[in-house]
Amino acid sequence: MNKHIVSAIFGCLFFVHGFSQDKNIEEVLIEIEQNNTELKGYKSFIESQQLENRSNNNLPDPQLSGYYLPFGDNATGDYTEYEVSQSFEFPTVYGARSKWNDLKSTQLQTSYAKKRQEILLSAKELLIEIAFLQKQKAIETERKTQSKQVFDQIQELFNKEQIGILDLNKAKIAWIQEQFVVQQIESEIQILLSKLKTLNGGKAIDDSLEAKISLPIEVGKEEGLWQEKLANDPAVQELKAAETASLQKVKLERNKVLPNIALGYNYQGVSSSNYSGFYGGLSIPLWNSKNKVKAAQANYDYQQSNTLLITTSIYTQFQETYNRYELMLKKYNEYRTTMDNLNSEDLLFKAYMLGEYSFMDYYVELQFYRNALDKMLQMEKELELLKAQLLKHQL
Repeated sequence: MNKHIVSAIFGCLFFVHGFSQDKNIEEVLIEIEQNNTELKGYKSFIESQQLENRSNNNLPDPQLSGYYLPFGDNATGDYTEYEVSQSFEFPTVYGARSKWNDLKSTQLQTSYAKKRQEILLSAKELLIEIAFLQKQKAIETERKTQSKQVFDQIQELFNKEQIGILDLNKAKIAWIQEQFVVQQIESEIQILLSKLKTLNGGKAIDDSLEAKISLPIEVGKEEGLWQEKLANDPAVQELKAAETASLQKVKLERNKVLPNIALGYNYQGVSSSNYSGFYGGLSIPLWNSKNKVKAAQANYDYQQSNTLLITTSIYTQFQETYNRYELMLKKYNEYRTTMDNLNSEDLLFKAYMLGEYSFMDYYVELQFYRNALDKMLQMEKELELLKAQLLKHQL
C-alpha cells in the first residue's frame, strides 16, 4: 500500500511542456493590431494631420476688388476700377514646405509605429503570462488529481487503523490546497484574457493558445542586436525623424525670408476712356520673419541633443536587459542541468523504502522538488519576457 502512495505522490511531479492550441501568439498579435481601438483612432489622427499639413502649403485665395465712383465732380464720366490678383510666397518656399510636410508625415508614421509596438508588446507579455499560467495549470491539475488519489489511499489506511487522524488531515489539506491553486490560476487567466479583450477592441480571444516557447534560446550578440535595434526600433526612428524634420524647418524658414509676390490684372475706366494692364507687387520681409530662422535653428540643436540623450538612455536600458537575460539564461541552464541529473524521485523512494523517512517527512521533501520545478518554470517565463523586451523592435 505504501508503494502505491509513493507512486501517487510522485505523479504530482509530472511536468507539462505544452498544451492544446488553436492560435499561436503571432496570430493573436495580428488580430489585436487590426482590432485595437487606440491604433484605429491614431490612424485617423495621422490622416487628419497629414491633410492639415498639406493644406498649409496651398496658395492664398485670389482677390477681386473693384471701385465705382459716380459722385463728385465727374465731368469726364463715372470712374470704374477693378483688379484681380493672386499673391503667393516665393516659389522655393513651397518646395521646402512640401519636403517638410513629407518629413512630418514620416514623423507621424514613426510615432504610430512606436504606439503600435507598445500595444503589441503589452499584448505579447500578456500572452506569455497566459501561456505559462496554462502550463502551470496543467501541472497543478495533475497534482490535484494525484493529491486526491493520495488522500483516498490515506483514507483507506486510516479506516484500517494503520495510520492516525493527523496524517489523514494533512493529506486532506494538501488536496484542498491543490484545488485552490487550480482555481486561483483559472481566475488569473480570466483576468489576463479580459485585458487582452480590451486590447483587441472588445473582442474576446480564445484561451486555447499555442505558446511556441522554446528555451533556452540565444538572442544574438549584444553589438549585433543593438545595431539591429538602431535600424528598426520605432523609438529610435521617431527621434531621427524629428531631427530631420527640424533641420528641414530651418531650411523652410530661410526660404520664407524671401519676399512674397503678387500678380494680377487691373482695369481703370472713365467715360469712353479706359486703361488696363498687369499688376505686380513684392512684400518687404522686415518684421514677419524676424528671429524665426534662429528659433528653427535652436529647435534643431535641441533635437540633436535630445536624440543623443534618449538614444543613450535606450542603450543603457538595452544593456541592462541584455545582461539580465544572459545572466538568467546561464543560471537557468545550470539549474535545469542540475534538476535533470538529480534523479530525486529514485533517491527519495529508496530512502523512504529503507525507512529513512516517515511518510510526512517524505512528503515534505517531495514539496521541495515541486517548488524547484515551479521555480524552473518561473525562470522560463522571466526569460521569455526579457527576450520579448530585447526583440520588441521585431514586432
